[in-house]
Amino acid sequence: MSEFSHLDKFGNVKMVDVTDKVSTARMAKAEGKISMLPETISAINNDALPKGNVLTTAKIAGIHAAKKTAEMIPMCHQLNLSYVDIEFHIQKSAILIKSIVKTKEATGVEMEALSAVSGAALTIYDMCKSVDKTMLIGEIKLTEKVGGKSDHSTDYRPKVGIITLSDSITSGKGEDRSGPILINGFSDAGCEANHQKVLPDGSSELVQIIQAWVKDGVELIITTGGTGLGPRDLTIQTLDKLFDSKLPGIEQALHAYGRGKVKTAMLSRLTAGVVNGAIVICLPGSTGAAKDALRVLIPTIFHSFHMMKGEKH
Repeated sequence: MSEFSHLDKFGNVKMVDVTDKVSTARMAKAEGKISMLPETISAINNDALPKGNVLTTAKIAGIHAAKKTAEMIPMCHQLNLSYVDIEFHIQKSAILIKSIVKTKEATGVEMEALSAVSGAALTIYDMCKSVDKTMLIGEIKLTEKVGGKSDHSTDYRPKVGIITLSDSITSGKGEDRSGPILINGFSDAGCEANHQKVLPDGSSELVQIIQAWVKDGVELIITTGGTGLGPRDLTIQTLDKLFDSKLPGIEQALHAYGRGKVKTAMLSRLTAGVVNGAIVICLPGSTGAAKDALRVLIPTIFHSFHMMKGEKH
């Protein structure tokens, strides 16, 4: 039962841990309908109901419901909503309710958008129930979702190569743990990740291997290690000379994510660029940096290959 995100391995309910997810701009829209007698619609339009202005009150209730979603639905996360709005489209014998909710968080706002519609619909029902016993709430649904992994989703998966640079690993004094994390991460994402190499720090073979892999069709090459402040940490200097163009956005995204977790991330060095049509990204050698990179890069990095081919994006 561990395949269900809200159940632990024992089958007990749990909250999904989004601590390590990237905070991005997210938006969700929802809609629903409350049907009623035409006479009730007329009374709403004329502000003739005993409980006051129905739609103004319903709008306030819908916005409030969106902000209180985590208190109503147990496993929802408490989110800092940046925008909520409700629209009412009056029909002959129904009111169509539409909501939009925005945030910049690590998880989406679909439930908040649905809660907004539900709260507004229930408030309309409450304010009109004394004059209309036929009202029916229904067709509440999510109509749009933007943000998170669904953005720039693509079925394309590049051929991936991983290079670990470490004197201790090549001398047999250490174990390569970051390389396998990256290999497994990209393989799990559907990539062919059969190219892997371990080299000593400052190896003169680095450039030759990258060029050979690019000729062999490898489109995404990740190096891990050799980025520290020591005299043999030469990976970045070597790659910067190799790049046809830099990709500062990738560097900034990786740095920003790391700084949000540990203060020492500001001391780490990394770089990214393009070599003969392939993307090369240089990461620090820690397992944490490898795991963070997978969270930041997948699946957004796959979209870049459409861009480099000049395809619509």
